[in-house]
Amino acid sequence: MEVKTLQDVIRHGALCFGSQAAFRYKEKKEVVEKTYLDLNRDSMAVSRMVESLGMGGKHIALLGVTSYPWIISYFGITGSGSVAVPIDAQLPAPAIWELLNRADVEMLIYDEIRADVAAGLREHCPKISQVISMQAREDAPPTLSLSALLARHAGSYEGMVSPDQLATILFTSGTTGISKGVMLSHQNLTDNAVCLDMKIPTGTVTMTMLPINHVYCLTMDIVKGLYIGTTICINDSIMRVQKNLSLFQPEIVLMVPMIIQSILTKLEEAHRQAPAGTPKPLIAKSALGGRLTTICSGGAYLDPEYIERFGEYGVTILQGYGMTECSPVISTNLAWANEKGSVGKLLPNCQAKVVGHELWVKGSSVMMGYYKMPEETAEALEDGWLKTGDLGYVDENNYVYITGRKKNLIILANGENVSPEELENQLSRSPLVKEILVREKGNVIEAEIFPDREYAEKAGISNVQEQLQALIDEFNQDMPTYKRIHHFIVREQEFEKTAARKIKRF
Repeated sequence: MEVKTLQDVIRHGALCFGSQAAFRYKEKKEVVEKTYLDLNRDSMAVSRMVESLGMGGKHIALLGVTSYPWIISYFGITGSGSVAVPIDAQLPAPAIWELLNRADVEMLIYDEIRADVAAGLREHCPKISQVISMQAREDAPPTLSLSALLARHAGSYEGMVSPDQLATILFTSGTTGISKGVMLSHQNLTDNAVCLDMKIPTGTVTMTMLPINHVYCLTMDIVKGLYIGTTICINDSIMRVQKNLSLFQPEIVLMVPMIIQSILTKLEEAHRQAPAGTPKPLIAKSALGGRLTTICSGGAYLDPEYIERFGEYGVTILQGYGMTECSPVISTNLAWANEKGSVGKLLPNCQAKVVGHELWVKGSSVMMGYYKMPEETAEALEDGWLKTGDLGYVDENNYVYITGRKKNLIILANGENVSPEELENQLSRSPLVKEILVREKGNVIEAEIFPDREYAEKAGISNVQEQLQALIDEFNQDMPTYKRIHHFIVREQEFEKTAARKIKRF
């Protein structure tokens, strides 16, 4: 069947993969399995529920961590022609209420971990008339039970949606400024997931690592995973990644660079502690569940050195590039087409050009616009071209190279331009540098560093400040004068970050 909408993805999965496991997840100490037929059945029940509650075509928010109830709710909402609004569950309650109002949400399906948000809805979000708990077993008006509603609304759903229909509003977790509600259609999300054959076999086991309100997880882990017939294992906590890798034994995972860097530090420490001559791939097998062969990296730029170092452990990293406004993938490397230093080849449904050193992209995955933000939409889109805000270029083979972020570019008084990302990437190669932010201060370059004190202790580094100074002195020797770090600050706590684990710059 032709797959043009999120609804088609679910129906295609039921038709092609049927009783195969679509999801595995822990419930207390047991592993629960849901098939592609279960997913289709439960999503249809949510669609029927949405219509019966008078919420057809309305904006419906989802608040919670990655879970099977969250996923069936998302596909049930979008399959009914309503608009799903995923909200970052880590935000403080006032910020969530503000987003719910800004997105004109009229119904909320929430995880009980954010019961505080639900408790304040009547006072702060008067537009919301229906509130549903993912965990409650029975209705306790005004809160309804999702499981009870699903039982009452079981059955086939025959409604249809169109590819150009608004499917979701995803709020960006930008490193600067106010978050924007990115409007993505069914076609935006579906084309992004189905346009490229990555030759991943049906039945491949994957595991989620990123928050599901993050478009990279939503589109690539979930929508693409379901389209190609993977078995998706749900990681229930970033604190239990190691245990869940051993439990689920995934073959592929999606990660952001910060997690990749953290895992590499642990692998290299394990290798140092292992008996002499222990093969590095054996270390990785023990630490990463035994079957992990591929990591897809996105969300931020990953220094190619990490790709090479992971390769020594028998793990291939495929670096890609994208943004929420492009649903999200713009380019990606592949196992058979992996160009060092690039962020991959443009997707088949995407074209690009460079305007004033900034990368512009166009294609069926480009957003409809920002919700109720016409000025920002006009600023971001021009004749169908999306201005990415990234500095870079595309080579003759359609491989994309990113050199920095336009709005982060430091312009010194002498006219020299400095990309902070370039300096950050080089300095973060040191295991002593856990996090770093480079900026301009007093017309020279300053770095703020959060050191890896655990590494320092194990490496016998007693004076972290002194060791960092030595690192910067060595770095400065190879840099032109204007790119040198003139002074640095040592942080005691990690930087504040977005939901995508990017450091907030301002």
